Amino acid sequence: MSLQVVSAVSNSSLLQPGFSLLNFDGHVFFFGQKGWPKRSCPTGVFLLDLKQNEFKMKPAFFSKDSCYLPPLRYPAVCMLRGNAESDEYQYIIHGGKTPNNDLSDKIYIMSLVSKNSKKATFQCVEKDLSGDVPEARYGHTINVVHSRGKTMSVIFGGRSYTPLAQRTTEKWNSVIDCLPSVFLIDFEFECCTSYILPELQDGLSFHVSVARNDTIYILGGHSLQSNTRSPSLYKLTVDLPLGSPAVTCTILPGGVSVSSAIVTQISDSEFILVGGYQSDNQKRLVCNTIVLEDNKIEIVERASPNWTPDIKHCRMWFGCDMGKGSVLLGIPGANKQLISDANYFYILRCKGAEEDKEEELTAQICSQTFTEDPGDSLPFEDSEEFCLSAETNSFDADTDTYNEDDEEDESETGYWITCSASCNIDINTWVPFYSTELNKPAMILCSSGASHWVHAQCMDLPESVLLHLSEANVKYFCNEHVELNKGLQTPKKVVHLKKQPMKPLQKKITMKLTTPVKKSF
Repeated sequence: MSLQVVSAVSNSSLLQPGFSLLNFDGHVFFFGQKGWPKRSCPTGVFLLDLKQNEFKMKPAFFSKDSCYLPPLRYPAVCMLRGNAESDEYQYIIHGGKTPNNDLSDKIYIMSLVSKNSKKATFQCVEKDLSGDVPEARYGHTINVVHSRGKTMSVIFGGRSYTPLAQRTTEKWNSVIDCLPSVFLIDFEFECCTSYILPELQDGLSFHVSVARNDTIYILGGHSLQSNTRSPSLYKLTVDLPLGSPAVTCTILPGGVSVSSAIVTQISDSEFILVGGYQSDNQKRLVCNTIVLEDNKIEIVERASPNWTPDIKHCRMWFGCDMGKGSVLLGIPGANKQLISDANYFYILRCKGAEEDKEEELTAQICSQTFTEDPGDSLPFEDSEEFCLSAETNSFDADTDTYNEDDEEDESETGYWITCSASCNIDINTWVPFYSTELNKPAMILCSSGASHWVHAQCMDLPESVLLHLSEANVKYFCNEHVELNKGLQTPKKVVHLKKQPMKPLQKKITMKLTTPVKKSF
């Protein structure tokens, strides 16, 4: 196992915990960006091109018959093949958090329809399922099983918000474990069936699942109800006869107590377990090899890579499987950095040295073939999060380049911003204060300078004032910029009292005739 540092360049603030990576024919695509994509990349899907330890980001496209796919975070993602021998495959995407912190219950099928040296084009189709459709959730898993020549997908676990009917002012957006139900999805008939198994008592989220043939193994995961990381190892077997499917569960010894771990596959029957947490405040630096053979599972510890001091001492880490036995890991930057949400990234290659070199050489050849463009060799600037960048001359004239300035930065316009120095809104625990808030904190635009959004709660605005400001076309200044109001305030219009016009006075001229007086000398 080798650990490679990835240099960070601009535009990386899109990458936050909960992103997904899709591997199509050795090309890695990033999905689940922070914020809404604009004209720069309407799809929100980017090719990650690794060259000289730097990632470049090139926008991908969707076909005209595709549906809209929001940049979801913490969804369940799984590869779907037509059959075990087929080279054609798609990705299933279910659930996840939207940029507005809402949860999605939709399920999408995403496939690569064309690619060349200029661009990649995907097709995304939203599936309309019937039957026991799983509720909106995140932090769950989806796997594909094959039995008796049939194929089905299995969804399990995850978290969801408290149902609206059960919410209180004190606990409005609280999250809960989803019920430990197992959902079977038949994409051929677009139907879904749920199963309740007695062996599965607690809901689990951020667990690990690996599948082979008709069997799925579930290990680890966190339960909110008990605040524990399950040490149990569950074996789900799905039988698909001509009639109704049969789902059975067996509890096996030798599980791993971990949450938010990453699994990458290095061979047909061998997987590597990396990262995660063994407690709320302790990362799990031990790696494991998972071997699935003859309907059996074996989990053994393996030599860990030489973790850097930054990785060892950081409080949190996150990442995703890149495919082909590689994992992308991210850690937050030091607090002394000017950019508070800066992240640093590493690529962990889990194959042997010989396989690593062969894989790296193949990736370079594929990358050069796929992204051959004179502008692609330009260097990129350092950034706070990821080696993602797109220079203006790196793209064709008919494609629009990605510019981070085009993004609606959630730190400025999102509903979970820090609007002022005294802002105390917590995106995970805030409670509605006004009837106008619905499911997001009430906000109003401050008219100072370039303007910015502030929470009505933090500005001590009564609901009546908030309603007045929203209905009237008037300027508002937050507490920090209220002094500007004095210079920009429009003088009040002076209402003049109407006075009755005065009638002009006619002057009477009286002429008096007098006798002239004689003067004596």
